[in-house]
Amino acid sequence: MELSSEMVGVTYGELLRAAAPELVLLATALLVLAADLVALREASPRVRWLVTGLLSWVGCGAAAAVLVSGAGEEPGRTAILGFATDGLAVWVKGVVLVLSALTVGLAMAATRTRHVGEYLALILLGTVGLMLLAGASDLLMVFLALELSSLVLYVLTGFEKQRPEAAEAALKYFLVGSVAAGFTLYGMSLVYGVAGTTQLQTLAHDAVGAMAGVTLWAGLVLMLGGLAFKVAAAPFHLWAPDAYEAAPTPSAALIASGSKVAAFAVLARVLMTGLPQGSGSAAIGSWAPGWTTLLAGLSVLSLFWGNLAALVQSNVRRLLAYSAVAHAGYGLLGLIAHERAGLAALLYFAATYGLSAVGAFGVVAVVEAHSGGRARVSDFAGLSRRAPGVALCLMVFLLSLAGIPPLAGFFGKFYLFLAALGAGQPLGLLWLVVLAVALSTVSLYYYLIVLKEAWVKPAPADAEAESWRPPWQVRLTLGAAALGVLLLGLFPSVVLRGLESALASL
Repeated sequence: MELSSEMVGVTYGELLRAAAPELVLLATALLVLAADLVALREASPRVRWLVTGLLSWVGCGAAAAVLVSGAGEEPGRTAILGFATDGLAVWVKGVVLVLSALTVGLAMAATRTRHVGEYLALILLGTVGLMLLAGASDLLMVFLALELSSLVLYVLTGFEKQRPEAAEAALKYFLVGSVAAGFTLYGMSLVYGVAGTTQLQTLAHDAVGAMAGVTLWAGLVLMLGGLAFKVAAAPFHLWAPDAYEAAPTPSAALIASGSKVAAFAVLARVLMTGLPQGSGSAAIGSWAPGWTTLLAGLSVLSLFWGNLAALVQSNVRRLLAYSAVAHAGYGLLGLIAHERAGLAALLYFAATYGLSAVGAFGVVAVVEAHSGGRARVSDFAGLSRRAPGVALCLMVFLLSLAGIPPLAGFFGKFYLFLAALGAGQPLGLLWLVVLAVALSTVSLYYYLIVLKEAWVKPAPADAEAESWRPPWQVRLTLGAAALGVLLLGLFPSVVLRGLESALASL
């Protein structure tokens, strides 16, 4: 196989500059691990969490600074050795870093494990994998980044190995993920066998003549199945409820937020950059077979399965898991639109969902710290009296997930629906948008059930006077996430314009 154009003339300096944010975060993970094992082993758990958590925050901030400073340095080169350096990669990496920093904030308040450095180092290494996934522009690099991030998330899910349910959830996650990885790799091998390249930019040209062949479509279907697992789209979501329920709260928060954001980005890059000719159309009146029709089927199934299953959940973690499945269905609308406006709306939507998901799991952590078990809906009773600030943040997060204006979640869904309506034949995707809007109203019901417990129901009689004061790290994390949701909701057009200009090179 010949060297691709992006491999010609690449110097070590260019390669190091392109990978600088990931290298900074990798160095931070090693520093956190070394500091805990060498300097803090005899310190109290509170000191160990504080010092290693602050180091992790500094590393995330330094990686973000390097990412922003290096953006746009080489406008003529959009990829280096299989990793893109375009606006899509920069945006998604920045969002993943923010979500990782918020996850670290939740982890700093944890006291249930003595493996402090190992846990935070795994969070940072998982973030490195997600950042690599966000910039992967080669099928081999996509697979390697998928596995790097997934392996870390498997371990984070079962980190509390003394709990049988955590070990069981991690095993389910690993087994389903392994099968999905096998499908993905086999699909990639079929695509490579037909097109003769793994570079997505080259694939867009070399696969044109093979679009009518069965082999390429078989490979595409297999790849879509593997990537749908990563975004927790139905029916590839069966791992999610158990993993969200049994994993430590910071682990569940990272899986629900950063992993989904990066997975949507790589799904968009593989389909819109690598196989744009095979998009087809899911619009009524101009239907044509292609990956948009497959995504439309996944979207409908995810919307129905996620929203209807969430209605009967009494465990808030499982409710959030099925909410994540439903949100995967909403997010797929941006890809079905197959336009730059749809991709920008998807990235905006993914960022708003990630912030809301991290914040919601932060509130769950507060409730579980006082209830002594996995939070049920009834455990939220009287939250507005016990911890008014936490209850207010919960209202922001859940109403944003439900899509209530003027919060960011409303604009995320609105721009997705608008992009779908503006794609292809006028009003051709109206059926899908109407379905999504209808099921979005269903989601409002189960979010309001939780808010009713928090704001209307009184606290148990034996705990009326009890006041909850979460650790400052949790309060800071919840405040930052809520502020992010509010700001994204107040200035959606500014963010969307910036995203569309950043995606101009795609």
